[in-house]
Amino acid sequence: MKSTVTEIPVQNGQTKDVLLEVRNLKKYFNAGGGTVKAVSDVTFNIKQGETLGVVGESGCGKSTMGRTILRLYDATEGQVLFEGKDVHKASPRELKKLRRDMQMIFQDPYASLNPRMTIGDIIGEALDLHKLASGVKRKERIQELLGLVGLKPDHINRFPHEFSGGQRQRIGIARALAVGPKFIVCDEPISALDVSIQAQVVNLLSDLQDKMGLTYLFIAHDLSMVKHMSDRVAVMYLGKIAELAVSEHLYSSPLHPYTQALLSAIPIPDPEVERRRQRIVLKGDVPSPMNPPSGCHFRTRCLFAMESCAKIEPVWQEVKPDHFVACHLYNEKMMGADVRKV
Repeated sequence: MKSTVTEIPVQNGQTKDVLLEVRNLKKYFNAGGGTVKAVSDVTFNIKQGETLGVVGESGCGKSTMGRTILRLYDATEGQVLFEGKDVHKASPRELKKLRRDMQMIFQDPYASLNPRMTIGDIIGEALDLHKLASGVKRKERIQELLGLVGLKPDHINRFPHEFSGGQRQRIGIARALAVGPKFIVCDEPISALDVSIQAQVVNLLSDLQDKMGLTYLFIAHDLSMVKHMSDRVAVMYLGKIAELAVSEHLYSSPLHPYTQALLSAIPIPDPEVERRRQRIVLKGDVPSPMNPPSGCHFRTRCLFAMESCAKIEPVWQEVKPDHFVACHLYNEKMMGADVRKV
């Protein structure tokens, strides 16, 4: 049964069913030498039943953003609206109700499961907390969830060390599904798995989405897998979203120089094409989030950086239908400016 969601205006002025809206979200951490700006002024929507993929280099803030959305971290500034309710202003009682609707699948299937608990207790813990089932019904529900993710009912009494990495991640998925969520943050759920197992887990997530009407925020490094899994894709760099578009449009016509560089690294299974194409190699290291560059965060590594990029932060704007980018190359006021090589 589809949930009722609040209609919220999205960036292009239209009105669509939006399950989750993130507005100017910031998450900073105090460190010994200053402030780490892990997530810096991020805004986007996720519509009911869709998958929004998030890609970017390690340390760009993908996982921190996912955890802040679920209020595993408190936001420094900004809003997270789930069905119109502000997650970061919810009381403890309201937050407990929201936890049933918003769940997370963690990256490391070895570290995210308590080695001292049986699989039945790991999955059943959420059922106990929310008082959803007890006794025989609790056991039946756990076994049902195990079957749903491709495991056997008699696995209920085993411990995590008795399972492979792929099986442990299936247990993590079953735990997330236990309370009947509407929205799941998938925090790099395949990165710690063998390549042969990754496709199985992704196909399982897709099947569960179709069966249960789930909405995903899918965080990953594998750009090919993100394309396969996602309806729309957001590209993050140093705490900010550089580009966001429908998956097919982003991969066929990337606008931001950073997106172009990332996509050029995807191997093509054709030796002739792979040999002829030119890779865009970014020079230098990712700047520290404690001291990000002024203006455009990407300017220190950009091949098309202009003088204005160091002075003015690019505006987040829709340059094509449902295609958003933050880059001076697509700012009308900057289109006539001289471009210089870095």
